[in-house]
Amino acid sequence: MASVSRTAEIDSLVAGTCRDPHRFLGVHDEGARVVVRAWRPDASSATLEGRPMRRIHDGGVFEAVVDATPAPGYRVTYGWGGDGGDELTVVEPWSLWPTLGDVDIHLVGEGRHERLWTVLGAHPRVHQGVEGTGFAVWAPSARAVRVVGDWNGWDGPVHPMRSLGVSGVWEIFVPEARPGHRYKYEVLGADGSLRLKADPLATAGEAPPDTASVIFGSSFAWGDREWMARRAGSRPWDERMAVYEVHLGSWRRHPDGRYHGYGEVAGPLADHVADLGFTHVELLPPTEHPYDPSWGYQVSSYFAPSARFGDPDGFRFLVDHLHRRGIGVLIDWVPAHFPRDDWALARFDGTALYEHADPRQGEHPDWGTLVFNFGRNEVRNFLIASARYWLEEMHVDGLRVDAVASMLYLDYSRGEGEWVPNRHGGRENLEAISFLQEMNVLVHRDFPGVVTVAEESTAWGGVTRPVDAGGLGFSQKWNMGWMHDTLEYFGHEAVHRRWHHDLLTFGHTYAWTENYVLPLSHDEVVHLKGSLVNKMPGDPWQRFANLRALYAWTWSHPGKQLLFMGAELAQEREWSQDREIDWYLLADPLHRGVRDLLRELNAVEAAHPALWSGDTTPAGFAWLDANDRDTSVYAFLRLAAGGDAGVVACVANLTPVPRHGYRIGLPSPGRWVDALNTDEERWGGSGVVQPEVDTDGTPWQGQPDSAVLTLPPLAVRWLVPGGQRPSR
Repeated sequence: MASVSRTAEIDSLVAGTCRDPHRFLGVHDEGARVVVRAWRPDASSATLEGRPMRRIHDGGVFEAVVDATPAPGYRVTYGWGGDGGDELTVVEPWSLWPTLGDVDIHLVGEGRHERLWTVLGAHPRVHQGVEGTGFAVWAPSARAVRVVGDWNGWDGPVHPMRSLGVSGVWEIFVPEARPGHRYKYEVLGADGSLRLKADPLATAGEAPPDTASVIFGSSFAWGDREWMARRAGSRPWDERMAVYEVHLGSWRRHPDGRYHGYGEVAGPLADHVADLGFTHVELLPPTEHPYDPSWGYQVSSYFAPSARFGDPDGFRFLVDHLHRRGIGVLIDWVPAHFPRDDWALARFDGTALYEHADPRQGEHPDWGTLVFNFGRNEVRNFLIASARYWLEEMHVDGLRVDAVASMLYLDYSRGEGEWVPNRHGGRENLEAISFLQEMNVLVHRDFPGVVTVAEESTAWGGVTRPVDAGGLGFSQKWNMGWMHDTLEYFGHEAVHRRWHHDLLTFGHTYAWTENYVLPLSHDEVVHLKGSLVNKMPGDPWQRFANLRALYAWTWSHPGKQLLFMGAELAQEREWSQDREIDWYLLADPLHRGVRDLLRELNAVEAAHPALWSGDTTPAGFAWLDANDRDTSVYAFLRLAAGGDAGVVACVANLTPVPRHGYRIGLPSPGRWVDALNTDEERWGGSGVVQPEVDTDGTPWQGQPDSAVLTLPPLAVRWLVPGGQRPSR
């Protein structure tokens, strides 16, 4: 029986189907003797630290009987072709223990390992006194898994991995593998397929179009302790937040078209964002992705920053630098779907491992991608660990979760018969809902001061309600309805706006049902939608006046602001990922005026908490006049929260006709002064200004006092109390 077992072990090793090479290879006590077995495909000879080994199979299996057990790290020299042939000396991995402990193995198998990246993936380390790299990958249905890379000539049979029981994890420690080496897993799937797969838990990879994973060990020393301590005590959804959305590959480019690296872009980006007064940057998905025109939304590596711009420590430097400059960092994170690339997550072990097997659940009709199986514990664990990784290891301050609507509804973009109802017969994706709730609970429990933001485009209730109150648990939600209504309104010729007046008032009927972000994002300036300035009607002066009014309206409205890069330049062309934004436009006074206005909007907002401290409560807003559709004028008050007496009166005249003698109600008597007027000449306006105005004691619009204003054309004014009105 022993001979049969020995033959079977050798045959499976040579055939590449061995599930536990360590059981046969390495050092073994066999009764009164110690046997060392070694393996190198097709080698003709082997010596164990000078002791010849006997070849027991022509495929390259050797053994030697020794007097004493060799210490871990023993070396074997292999030869090919006899005297004068090639030789290779390596430290053998076969006598080393697994790099995962029993608790780790159990938690991975249960799908409950919160720091999954610390045990799966590739980890350079010293193990049992031996320097090398530990590899571990989850592939429960694979028949065999081998790790291949630069150190072994990408020869699959050289380093077969061992299966760690029912956990589904395959593991090996390879002394030859070092940081910087490229690698993949050669997976013999349950379906008989043999695929080279990138590591799902890789923390670094090759720059596309190459697809290998890269062994990486961080040596970065963080310098943002002060920022992180302040963040832990913050409540950013209740604080001022103005977000500058960035696609790193097209914010700046070298003159020859090359990307700026993480380190190169850090200083200029921080300078620009700080100069304009934004509080945060939001990066389109920084995770590795194979297809440039996906902008990062088709993720192939959920733990690796894109190598297009440098290594993971380069990304850490970018975040650290922004933090030191007082700027928060949000990233787009995409758990809704993943691409079909054969070398990535799709059918990873020859089965639908990360995705649903049923295409009615596992395929996304809009994007041609695959949908995660949110009902599988190990898949949920993988995704939640990814979220934790970016927050813990990369110090990012928030996750904007893409395409949440597509996760919530089983029939999203699917017709009759193309989707599978839930267990109650409904259209809600109960597993995805549970996943999002679990993710939010864990993030907010373990990372105080971090935000999670949902891009959710439907009327789903309770997106930002706490999970224990039946909500999804996000801290904020993109207000897609507000965005569509606002851009539709501003796209109408001024003469027709009276017929669409309610587009700008409707958003206030639900402005406090969620904690909202007001997004003027990348999605609105691509795919033939036109740039923001080119959505505006009228002659060139009117287009720019409309754009300035749009920005001031956005900064006036309850909610946090988000603006995509290039919008501050009043970019004429649609955004393209293939070129940098049109910085040259700043040579033109009209374009420069838009940028300068945005700087002023942020500065004035920062100086007047009434414009942001009441964003999440109806007490922070009061209409003065919502119904003057004939003149397309809107007037309201923004009121500071928490008992502060701060107030800003906001008045918008959205026709090109100046309005003289326009009375608005005001809550206190005296002099009111302009905090902002988008028609000032320094922004490119016509110069219809009224720097200050005194109330005259006339009650109006439900307020105890009022003043008569001159309203500039296509403009927004912000007025604040400026001292007591002199006696008359």
